[in-house]
Amino acid sequence: MTWSLRREDATITEWERSDGYATVRLRERGDGRFVVRLDVMEQAVDARAYDRVLFDERDAAEERAGVWREEHDLDD
Repeated sequence: MTWSLRREDATITEWERSDGYATVRLRERGDGRFVVRLDVMEQAVDARAYDRVLFDERDAAEERAGVWREEHDLDD
C-alpha cells in the first residue's frame, strides 16, 4: 500500500497509508524542535502501534518519518 501526503503546512506534515489505518505526522513544536508520531489503528491488518520521538533537527525527523512509512507499508 502506498502513503499519500494528507496535510502539509507551516507546522505539520502528515502522511496517511492508503488503507486509512496508519498515519505518520511530523510537527514543529513551539521551541523549534520536531516531533514525529506513528499511529497504526487497531483495525489495521498489521499490529497496532503508536510511537512518538523528539528531534532537534527537521532532517532527522524527516528521516524517521520515512523509515516508519517503509516499515509500516503493506504489500498490495
